Amino acid sequence: MLGVDSGGSGLRVALARPHSDTGRAPRPVAVTTCAEPVRTGPAGIDAEHMMGQLVPAVRALLAEADTEDGPGPAAGGARIAAACVGAAGMATLGDGLRAELPGALSGAFGIRRLALAADAVTAYAGALGERPGAVVAAGTGMIAMGTDLRSWRRADGWGHLLGDCGSGAWIGRAGLEAAMRDADGRTGGSAALRSRAEERFGAPLSGLPAQLYPRPDRPAVLASFAPEVARCAESGDPVAGSIVRAAAGEIAASAVAVCPRGRAPEGEPVTVAFTGGLFRLGEALTGPLRAELARLLPTARVTEAAADPLDGALLIAGRLAADGLSLPSDATLLAVS
Repeated sequence: MLGVDSGGSGLRVALARPHSDTGRAPRPVAVTTCAEPVRTGPAGIDAEHMMGQLVPAVRALLAEADTEDGPGPAAGGARIAAACVGAAGMATLGDGLRAELPGALSGAFGIRRLALAADAVTAYAGALGERPGAVVAAGTGMIAMGTDLRSWRRADGWGHLLGDCGSGAWIGRAGLEAAMRDADGRTGGSAALRSRAEERFGAPLSGLPAQLYPRPDRPAVLASFAPEVARCAESGDPVAGSIVRAAAGEIAASAVAVCPRGRAPEGEPVTVAFTGGLFRLGEALTGPLRAELARLLPTARVTEAAADPLDGALLIAGRLAADGLSLPSDATLLAVS
């Protein structure tokens, strides 16, 4: 099986052999990373650019698996039984991928069973497998996905200009706003955040807009300041603390919005998992998040994410190969052919 995870930090690709355990992803036999993120243009995600990286990466992995493990299901001349490509932006920008990838992957590797998934769906599969529940994936951006195994529910994931509320970019932007307020002498400012911003971006902060606005990676630059906000919150800065608590509230609200309410009897626990780099901010975020989720959804049962989105892609590919995929198909979120 072939699993692909395409995101803002690059393209990760893995091969795995089929296995009989349907409750977890198969263990990869070969993994590689293409450091250049797949381009997005006016027509959406660039399918040609993805294939230009994906084809040589898969061929190299097939050769590596053949060399290390000997001829077998993942070996160079063998057929890849099924594949799952998970990509950031698939739901809203994936029309080109859905039109071109099935034929391209079939021609290059003879792949006949293919799932094209939003990265939030592969994050869900990695975190909870094929159980009903809710998963929040948060890093630079933030999206929540839930399913009752009949359909999907989505909340946020609308990008740093329209949403991603509670994300790294959201926290970082709020922290930099508080720094600018302090520099201006306006209310709501934070001297601690101003000091951290000046250390990171240089003083005076009047030069920050010229550094930030022309950059195509603005969300990532904003998110890079989120750990500083969390550190200031942990040190007792009230403005930073209020920002992180507000982020926890936004994340909890998105988790509640996607919970599969209609499936379970009233009062039955709802499984919720959190995955992504944002939660490495630690107790400053996770403490208020647990408290807010318990307030909004007392039946929530928070569990550790079992694995990451690449593992989720492999799980989907493996279940597709066995004709046993339980996650619901969807024209934009999980298109199966």
